[in-house]
Amino acid sequence: MDSVRDLVAQAEIRSELAPGATERFAGYALMSLPFSSGYVLGLRRFPVTSIGPAYTSVWLRTPAEAWTIYTTVDANVSCPRYFGRALESTSVHKIDVEWVGERSFNVAIGDEVDLHWSVTLAATPMTRIMSRVASSLPDRFWESERFLSALGAVAGPSLQAGRIGMTGKTPNRQLFKASPRRMWIVESSQASISGEDLGVIEPLPRQTRLGDFWMPQRGIFMIGGATFDPLGAGDDPPTTKATSPG
Repeated sequence: MDSVRDLVAQAEIRSELAPGATERFAGYALMSLPFSSGYVLGLRRFPVTSIGPAYTSVWLRTPAEAWTIYTTVDANVSCPRYFGRALESTSVHKIDVEWVGERSFNVAIGDEVDLHWSVTLAATPMTRIMSRVASSLPDRFWESERFLSALGAVAGPSLQAGRIGMTGKTPNRQLFKASPRRMWIVESSQASISGEDLGVIEPLPRQTRLGDFWMPQRGIFMIGGATFDPLGAGDDPPTTKATSPG
């Protein structure tokens, strides 16, 4: 059986966009990971998109509930295009993702961000079942809002991750649909930002969200994709703090 690292390597070179006229993304992501300090981190890596170049982004929520998205490309062709209205800021940086084991990787951002983040993944009986079912479904299921709503309602309790929104509206009002084909949970993680340790992984006292996109209370790593209805995309460009990637 292929390791997570092998599957991610395949996703880097073989990811294909779902058919359709929506704005589409394919790759992998760590949906969200809450820490005992009140910080939340997330990772998105899309080798293929329908609107621009490949990119990586890191999502960060502070204990004061302020959100920032760091990205390797311009905000208007990456995650802030859809979530910008809920962000305090977004900026462009070099983001390194290095796989150091079959199921472990490190994420680093330099500049003034100074993020160091290590993650180890694990499969559980439930992630194996959900991956097996999800990877066998035809595309039409991932286009159905009714199916995605039902899947999210089942996935949250099954994965002990709180509420999971597989479809709904982003803060910038686009309709999103997520299509995770393979998934794992985060077994362990350590992170620091600007020298501050973020603590142990732990659910937040109150689950957080951006629009209808609920951040799972447990770290879930997925390989798959997402689509966004382009209606309104880019109408309200997010606030961008200019930082040259270096």
